[in-house]
Amino acid sequence: MGEPKYKADLDLKCNFQDRAKTILTAEKKLVQITGTAMFPGDIAPDFPTLSGGTVTIFGEERRIEQGTKNRNPDGTVNFCTLEVI
Repeated sequence: MGEPKYKADLDLKCNFQDRAKTILTAEKKLVQITGTAMFPGDIAPDFPTLSGGTVTIFGEERRIEQGTKNRNPDGTVNFCTLEVI
């Protein structure tokens, strides 16, 4: 209980794009640094989906907010995308 169903410890290279996201709160606005990491191919072929966990990019640990396996028309995975904060 409390353990993830699937777990991977990978050392991969990716295309990473930083961006700033503004979130409006009741008191004031908050700027959150977010980013997208894109990996060629299927980085986790044994996993049905990508979600949760952390990723270390440029020495900074970030939380995975969302993961996507971007597919070709034939169903194979072209690349994977991780949205991180």
